[in-house]
Amino acid sequence: MKLSRILAVIEKETKEIVRDPVTVAVALLMPLVMLFLFGYAISFDVDGVAMGVLDHDRSAESRALVDRFVASGYFLLNDGYRSAIEVETALQRGAVKLALIIPPGFADHLARGEPAPVQALVDGTFSATANLVAAYAKAIIAGFGAQTAPPIEVAARVWYNPSLRSVNYVVPGLFGVILMAFPPLLTALAITREKQSGSIQQIFASPLTPAEFLSGKLIPYGLIAFLQIVMVIAVGFLWFAVPLKGGLALLLGVGLVYVFTTVGIGLLVSTLTNSQLAAMLLALIISLMPSFLFSGFLFPIFTMPFVLQLYTRLFPAQYFVDFSRGVVLKGAGLAELWPSVLLLLAYTLVIFALAVWRFRKKVA
Repeated sequence: MKLSRILAVIEKETKEIVRDPVTVAVALLMPLVMLFLFGYAISFDVDGVAMGVLDHDRSAESRALVDRFVASGYFLLNDGYRSAIEVETALQRGAVKLALIIPPGFADHLARGEPAPVQALVDGTFSATANLVAAYAKAIIAGFGAQTAPPIEVAARVWYNPSLRSVNYVVPGLFGVILMAFPPLLTALAITREKQSGSIQQIFASPLTPAEFLSGKLIPYGLIAFLQIVMVIAVGFLWFAVPLKGGLALLLGVGLVYVFTTVGIGLLVSTLTNSQLAAMLLALIISLMPSFLFSGFLFPIFTMPFVLQLYTRLFPAQYFVDFSRGVVLKGAGLAELWPSVLLLLAYTLVIFALAVWRFRKKVA
């Protein structure tokens, strides 16, 4: 490969990008829009959960239990009920997410030192939040009325995200998802546009090799994508106040590798299609959709069937999401995260080699 030819393609592509400022502006703004939307919309925090109470005992102790729920800060008392039918209706309507049912004799059981049964009905429509609501309710009930310390004292400590803010988990994952959404699409559309206009024939007739042409296409869009990740990371830390435990330079350095991975996917897509519509649809199918489902961004991979766990290894977003969360939340370094970095490098080289091979086949 000759550097002068690559620089010539870079210059040509840069001029094409500059001539279309609207596309560049959209490319830079859309990642921020996506970050704000998902950063605020996706939350697994349990806070202000609406609860209702059916108190058959109506004693000072039962009222104290309800007050304990409200004082925890996790629950808001929405209403009191007089029958089980009213409780069921409220849960069906979604008026409450937790219904606390205190049976008759609750205070008497506590006075005698006997177990006092209490029922907590949780709306399990959204299982992730329902599990947290049920766990908090059990902890509050179990701790109520304890007269003596248990024989074993458990001191639980949450590492890496002690505040349990879901945004601290969501935003580092978004770094990987957003970079998988837009760079492949921009790159794929850039080359298929030349195919549709016929200007690609000039490239075929020139002394440019496929590797030189694709490298010249890769670098400008890679730099745009790198600017995207810099903006997204800056907003994530400054606006959402996500703590950065590890090195920023390491995050940006590996982010640059990931950027060229995603842009390379766009190059490969462009060699497989001849129209912009087909390129756009294919890019969305093989990049954006898997990055949501199979990267570990929202759904833990270890909970998936084993076959799907193997399938997730085909998508680079998983490796960068793991790396990003490791650096941001755990303060891990290259010594701990080198497998993800190595896999991203290998993925980039393989994708670029496949794109060159497909492009050479088109030329032939």
